[in-house]
Amino acid sequence: MTDKLKKLTGKNPKDFEPVAYNLINQPDVELFKELVEKDDYLYDFIKLNVSKCLSNVCNAGNYKNLLKLLCAYSPYYEDFIVSKLVEFADEDLTDEILEIFENGSEDEKCYCAKYFSYILDPLALELLNKYAKSENYNLSSNCIKALSNFNDRTLYNQALEGLKSEDDFESLESVRFLVSYGDKSALQEIIETAKKSSMAENIASELLYLCNLDELIKNDRDTGLYILNLIVHGLGETVALSQLYDFSVYDVFEKLIKNIDSKSSVVLLNAKDKFDTLTENDEYLFDESKDVKDDVYAIKDLLKNLPQNITDLIQSELKSESLFVMTAIDFTSDLSKLRQLLNCNNQTVVLKVIERLKSLGALRQSDKDTALANIREKHIENIINAL
Repeated sequence: MTDKLKKLTGKNPKDFEPVAYNLINQPDVELFKELVEKDDYLYDFIKLNVSKCLSNVCNAGNYKNLLKLLCAYSPYYEDFIVSKLVEFADEDLTDEILEIFENGSEDEKCYCAKYFSYILDPLALELLNKYAKSENYNLSSNCIKALSNFNDRTLYNQALEGLKSEDDFESLESVRFLVSYGDKSALQEIIETAKKSSMAENIASELLYLCNLDELIKNDRDTGLYILNLIVHGLGETVALSQLYDFSVYDVFEKLIKNIDSKSSVVLLNAKDKFDTLTENDEYLFDESKDVKDDVYAIKDLLKNLPQNITDLIQSELKSESLFVMTAIDFTSDLSKLRQLLNCNNQTVVLKVIERLKSLGALRQSDKDTALANIREKHIENIINAL
């Protein structure tokens, strides 16, 4: 870290204010690039302080210097740069940014797309639609948000159709588009896609940026708990542990513990098991920040003292039509209830029951015979025969 960057990110105004002044007024592009390169190493509050300080330096006489900084993209400084450009926007500036959007680097395009989410110049629409499909997440996301502000629904309607695709990767990309677009009217269709997708956990972790858990549970408790259960299943694998904070998982669990029913019992038991696993294996927490580790251990402590009758409550979810049946099977030892499920039409549930009976040391040949009578998929039949 150079001496200038140490001063810029330090606590002393006598140090960081002159450096910030020079960064904007020269402009010091190399220092800004170095600042962006350190995104992963600087605390968020430091980046926020730097952003505020740089923003305070900008005025009507130097704001165009910000265009030189567009070569280094950072989501942490995007808001201050774009807001200042928008503050002083005129036709000439918009034309200049449109030129950069068309011919600039991907980093520059990210800022430009954000600019056009505020300055709704229809001349930008062609480029916004083009780059909304970019593999660069920041660029595509900014373009999609801009299209939403334009109320341009060409790609939005395509994404709705994409939810119906038999290709799970295509449907997931459609989910990501719709979440970035920010229209909650697509929420129910996204949820239905999750219910039939092999990438349900990925979809759940996306849709919670469109509608938070509290709102989901309040509007439709069963669906909200189902999405939460998917998040729990995916933690440490498809769902990043840092997202615990984004989704306010601690607060949601705290509320559920105060109002337990059969469905929340399944989710809470699943969560207790998951957080025990996360804290007993170094591989999950080794590279995580102190804040993330604190979140994980706080939730683990919260889940330590669940009601003694919680296992009894889950029995109501041991039915093939329940959204929670697959998880409930993992936490029951009721052989009678399990064997009843062998007669259901859901082949995945039947296989899960056979595997659970096997793990309990209670699998009988008659159980396999009952299961095989209801199986139509050859690969599932082969698995059952092999157990």
